This record gives sequence, C-alpha cells and structure tokens, in this order.
Amino acid sequence: MAAQFGRRLRKGAATTAVAAVAVAALSASQAPGVNDHGRQTAADATPSPEASASDGSATGNSPYYTDLPPLKSPNPSPSTGPGPGGTGATEAGIPATVLDAYKKAETTLREAKPGCNLPWQLLAAIGRVESGQARGGQVRADGTTIKPILGPQLDGNGFALIKDTDDGAYDGNSSYDQAVGPMQFIPSTWAWAGRDGNGDGKKDPNNIYDAALAAGHYLCRNNWDLSQQDDLDRAILSYNQSREYLNLVMRWLEYYRKGTHEVPDGTGTLPGNRSDDGAGASPTPTTPGSTPGTTPPGSPTPGPDRPKPGKPGKPGGGTPAPKPPTTPPTTPPGTPSTPPTTTPTPTDTVDHLEDAGTAKLTAMAGDTFGKRISTRAETEAGKAVAKVRVRFTIVGDTDTTFTGGESVATVATNSSGVAVAPALQAGEKTGAVTVRATVVGRTVPGLDYKATVTERAADTLARTDDAALTCAPGGEFATQVEVKATYNGAVADGVAATATLITSADDATANDKGPYFKDADGKTVRTLTGLKTDAKGLLKLPKLYADDTTGNFLLRITTAGGATLTVELAVAAAETSSPSASASPSA
Repeated sequence: MAAQFGRRLRKGAATTAVAAVAVAALSASQAPGVNDHGRQTAADATPSPEASASDGSATGNSPYYTDLPPLKSPNPSPSTGPGPGGTGATEAGIPATVLDAYKKAETTLREAKPGCNLPWQLLAAIGRVESGQARGGQVRADGTTIKPILGPQLDGNGFALIKDTDDGAYDGNSSYDQAVGPMQFIPSTWAWAGRDGNGDGKKDPNNIYDAALAAGHYLCRNNWDLSQQDDLDRAILSYNQSREYLNLVMRWLEYYRKGTHEVPDGTGTLPGNRSDDGAGASPTPTTPGSTPGTTPPGSPTPGPDRPKPGKPGKPGGGTPAPKPPTTPPTTPPGTPSTPPTTTPTPTDTVDHLEDAGTAKLTAMAGDTFGKRISTRAETEAGKAVAKVRVRFTIVGDTDTTFTGGESVATVATNSSGVAVAPALQAGEKTGAVTVRATVVGRTVPGLDYKATVTERAADTLARTDDAALTCAPGGEFATQVEVKATYNGAVADGVAATATLITSADDATANDKGPYFKDADGKTVRTLTGLKTDAKGLLKLPKLYADDTTGNFLLRITTAGGATLTVELAVAAAETSSPSASASPSA
C-alpha cells in the first residue's frame, strides 16, 4: 500500500508540474476559459499572524494543497487504463462517499438558501484544495474519515496565531487551534458553522457529510449569490484569505464543471504540494500516539527533512541525503534556560468590551432590523484595540437570526476597535432576543444586547371591492368580504386579524341576531379569531348568512397594530309588486 501511495504522489507531482507551466502560459496570454482573479502579493500568500488571528476565515488561513488541475479537459467516463485522456479522467474522479456528500449538501442548500445558488463543484474544488478529497476518500461508510485530518498548529510560527478556543475538543490541542477535517475548519468557526449532514445527531468536522454541509452554509452566508462572480470571489476568499487560494479554487471549480465521475473510496488521487512548501504539518491523518500537528510516521507528505516525491536526495534513488553532523551545544550543563519571549497579540491586550453606540433594536416579525449592533474592544486603560475577532451569538429560545440564517457571526474590529455585527433578521417568535458579544481567544466578560421582536402589524385596512352586501332573511350573502392590509403603505402579510358582527358602532360586543358565519360543524358564530393576511396582505372572510331578522348590521375587522374596518350589511325582504286590477267582467 505504501508503495502504491508513493506512486500516486509521484505521478501527481509530475502532472502538477506540467499543469503549472501550462496554466502559467495560458494566464499570461489571457487564454479564453481561464479565470485570472489577479496577481498574488506577498501579503496574499502569507498573512501576518496578527491579521490571521483576527480574521473570520473558515480555516484560519491554514496551508492548503497547491496542485493544479490538468490542462486537458476531464473525460466524462473514467479511463480504465493508459491512453488519451487518462490523466484528466483520473484527476476528475472523486471518491464515491465524498462526491455524494457534496451533492447532498447542494440539494439541502437549494431548499434552505435558494438564492445562494451553490454548485456542488465548488465544494469539490475546496475539498480538493483543503484535503485532497479527504485524502483520496479515506472515509468510512458514514462519511467519517478513517483517521482525523489535522492542519498544523496555528502558533504564529509561519502560520496564523490562534490560541486554543475549544480546549482541544476537536483538534486534541489545548494550546493552539488547528484546522480539522476534510474541509479544514478551525474549531472556533466550527463552533457556529458546524452542521449535521448525515442525520446522526452529531456535528463532526471529521465527517464529510457534516463538513460539506457546513462549508455550504458558510459560503452562503451574508446573502451571497454564488452565481455572481463578485459574491463567489468574496465567499472563497472568506474561506482562506489568499488571492492565490482564490485562483486555485476557481481553476478546480471550472475543471470539475467540465465533467467528473465517482471512483471507489480510498482510490482518489492525492496531492503532493502545499502552500507552505511542506513546513510544519500538512492536513494529514493523525495516528494514535502522534502529536497533533505533526506528520505521522510513514506519511508520504513532504516535510522539511524529506525531499518531495520525484525529487530524490541523490541520483538514482529517493533516499534523502544524510543530515550534516549536529554541533554539540555550547551552553554548560545545568545552566538555566531563558524562556522565549512572545510579542502580545491584539487579542492579548483586550480587557473588556464596550457598547459602541448601538441604537434601540426593535423590528416586526419577519423584518430586518434597521439598526445593527456595534461593539468596541478596549484595553484596561480604555484604548481601542484593532484586529480582534468578536463573536456575536444569538442566545435563548428564538428563531431570530443574522441575515443569511446563521445564529453566530464573527467580525474583526476595525482601526477604531469597533466590530459591527451583521443585521438581525427577526423571526416569528415575538419578545426579547439576546445577542452576546465575546472576544475570540480570550476570556473576558461578554456583553449582552437586547433586541425586541414585535408581532406583525397593519395600520390600514380596505375592501378590495365596493359591491353592496345585501341578503334576504334566511338567505346567503352573494359576496364574500375581502380586505387588504398595509403597513406604512407596504403589504402587511401574516398579520393576525379578528372579524366580529358587532351590536352597534358604539358597542363592539358580538350581536346575538342578524348575519352570522358558520363553523366547521355548521353552527352559528359571530366572531372569528385566528385569521391572518396572506402573502399579498389579503384576507378573505368565509361566507355570511342571515337569520330572519331584517335591518342594517355591522361587521368589524381589526388587526394587530390597530387597523380597523367596519363594513355595513343589509338584510331585507325582497320587494313584491302589487297585483294589477282585474278587468271588469263583460256583460
């Protein structure tokens, strides 16, 4: 198996090398069909530890695989052997369980967030770049990886600096965070973005069904429409804030769109090159007893002391060149070591959170709150702290969310130390809503904000026609009463209403005679409750009937918000013509 693994890597490396040269040439010539999203800068390639620690990326800007797709379009049918299109067909193959997870996530998001237009090929592109499709499909039948896949610990040593946020629950590391699973979520992001994609009641970042669905929701937040290139770019960059990463994912996305097929689990192609050139640990399965964030024994992943596949340390073999002799230490034994000094990060300097002028938060059920929560991170001396991640969490029993459907959002403070949460979207449950702001990576008291969701309301009611409402005693009114509700001139949908046949204009109690409605059992009722306007603000009342009492009567309709409409009803006997005088009898 190890030999086969090595052959795959060597083949992948060779293919990648050819592809890299060709893609570079195509990009330079602006060949049709090749997306160039801009030139990468040094800042794009290696974000500063401070910036990385305060961003909201899914992966914490962890390293990723940089292998490019083949130039040749994938063969829709897998090639069974060498020949034309063989390499393309092999690269296009996605392990069956992994492919199924991507497609199920797309189906779920199509229903949950139809405006996002998430293609499963985007999940496949990110999965390829992040973990080589779960290390070539090394997953069990339920989608859980055979061994956990962990990125390097984000300790600021060549990577972002993100101190432990999960007490090692997901990554086994209680000092620093590490990206976890086939989609490489950092624990602080998984805490709010995690989803149960396979219906087992758990949210496991090492399960491809859970991770793929979580990635889909993550990419669909902020009301992004992924059919629009600008939103697609924003979504990909939010996953890993590197222009090179964006370009790479886009190339794999276009490649998978041209055709793909499933291959048996465990037989997918494996990438061999990483964005950090093998420094530290790659997203590689851990083995029992291994240290989180290190490459396990026997792993073929290139490392600092191992030449990359296809690049042997000396002619004629793949054995690494011998290491130079180790210089003995010059410090005398017993000399106390000086502990290394570390520069405090912005997060380390935060002492508390302060409200940054948040206005009163009130919205009607179903509406978007007009004001947003603003929080400022400050030092003990009251100085603002920039580049700190603030997590906003909606707590309690409520269906209110942030726009995009999430209950948690992480936002970095700006140069003034202020983080502004996404807008709140009121649900249908009315009452108080609590939003808690906390500092990611530091234990300081949270700051709670109160928001209020009021019931849907209308301020105006009007009939949709002006037909007279008349009926003969004991008969049935020919016209049903229909009204339209509005609020500030806009359609008022889902507004609760009550209809009552009242005694008089000054007495709103139900009348005991005259027109009436019928309930499901055909019994007489003169008050209807539990009514609601439809999506167009319309409310059509049931049929009205009349007893034997004649005269004029009143129907009053009221809604939440105070809108009232009184309608006149008339019950009168039909007019009969007087008989004509009969002709006098003839003589």
